[in-house]
Amino acid sequence: MQALDPDLLKTFLAFVDGGSLAKAASAVGRSPSAVTAQMQRLEEIVGEPLLAPQGRGRALTPAGEDLVGHARRILAVHTEAWLALKGARAGGRVAIGTTQDFADRGLPELLRAFAVSHPRVRIELRVGRSAELAQALQTGQLDLAITIRQAPTPDEVAVIGEPMLWLCSQRGLAAREEELPLALLDPHCGFREAALAALDATGRRYRIAAGSASLAGLRTAVDAGIALTLRTARFAHSGIVEAPRELGLPPVPTAEFAIRLRPDADRPARDLAALFGEGLAPSAIPG
Repeated sequence: MQALDPDLLKTFLAFVDGGSLAKAASAVGRSPSAVTAQMQRLEEIVGEPLLAPQGRGRALTPAGEDLVGHARRILAVHTEAWLALKGARAGGRVAIGTTQDFADRGLPELLRAFAVSHPRVRIELRVGRSAELAQALQTGQLDLAITIRQAPTPDEVAVIGEPMLWLCSQRGLAAREEELPLALLDPHCGFREAALAALDATGRRYRIAAGSASLAGLRTAVDAGIALTLRTARFAHSGIVEAPRELGLPPVPTAEFAIRLRPDADRPARDLAALFGEGLAPSAIPG
């Protein structure tokens, strides 16, 4: 019997969560051809096809659907064992900063697992925008931060690549207009800049129908159908979905988030950074 390689299972779940091999490739930091090769290798180990052609993409076979639950449990046990060995005697404090994207989806499960395995470590969490978090990291107020990546920095330990998506209310826009209504965070915001650049490049007319300093305000405007926005799939829940193709929205790039660690951070912070790197579907920084 051949063992199920955790790396192969991570890529498989990246496909399940993203819905396509291209999105899986972006999530795990590999080329589409490398992801295809990984899926073929996993199928060889399992002995059955896991993916089948469906239209222009791929869908899970019955065997693939059966594997999903097993894959999640295997990776959860793998993480639990790693944390238990790391956290048995660890103590101290870890100050974490994150954007709202991950505070809502992704971090709660990882922080819970860390707290269980590191009961003597005090966790302090700060949610904010990337610029202020980067400044807090540089001044020593934070040990670890997840921020939008503008350019490579020496304190990066991993990069999370996630496709940007045009998002709107699942009920659609409240009113169809000649100008596309947008809901955007106040400057300076990487998603705002990407949205405007994509629309300007295609000559699409738009207006900023709602501006906000927080994602909570953005969510209210989008959910009401006042406007659509540009974020990642982490924002797409509670009544917010990917915008329909009929709107003819332009293609947009992949968003990159950096996991950044203070160079002199203590061991618990380093352990937590490694957990984030493992659990948030990143590609590790070489070297």
